[in-house]
Amino acid sequence: MYTCADCSILACAKEERDSLPANCPMRDEALFADIRTAYEEPETRKFYVTSSAIEAEGYCKWPRLKETIEFCKRMEYRTIGLAFCKGLKKEAKVVAGLLRSHGFTVVSVICKTGGIPKEDAGIPKDKKIHPDSFEPMCNPIAQARLLNSQHTDFNIALGLCVGHDSLFYKHSDALVTTLAAKDRVLAHNPCGAIYCAEGYFKERL
Repeated sequence: MYTCADCSILACAKEERDSLPANCPMRDEALFADIRTAYEEPETRKFYVTSSAIEAEGYCKWPRLKETIEFCKRMEYRTIGLAFCKGLKKEAKVVAGLLRSHGFTVVSVICKTGGIPKEDAGIPKDKKIHPDSFEPMCNPIAQARLLNSQHTDFNIALGLCVGHDSLFYKHSDALVTTLAAKDRVLAHNPCGAIYCAEGYFKERL
């Protein structure tokens, strides 16, 4: 079992292979030799090298939104998909407009597309936010399929719920980046809970 999160050596970042922990995955040299070949596939290589160049050029200077735009430009994408949460509709409009101002065609799909009652998806009444009201289900599979039908070159996930985002990634034909992760309590900044895990949020996690 690998426990990189608890490692205090970080030999991988220092070229100190003599001090590898006993359960370090880097001990399996054959595995990593095989993995390296995956980066030799031309499309993967271009994607990876471009993303690494963006990391270096914008390091501690560019917000993630600018990084995303620059990445799409350098990958020569034309049509960008935007799968967003209804709760971030205002933000989605800003993002779509900004992408269009940079010359991209933007296809956007809201999470509630289809207008299907939650009950139809097997969600019991007592598991709804407003049990006695109409609540449409979030529909990440539909979001993915609708973007697939428009042959998007690259997709952006904006504020999709935990789990719903996973289904969107699974069903999207194009690769996906996450611009914002849903966190209704912390203004969509999940790391806030991590930074406060031993303090203010200790009893809430």
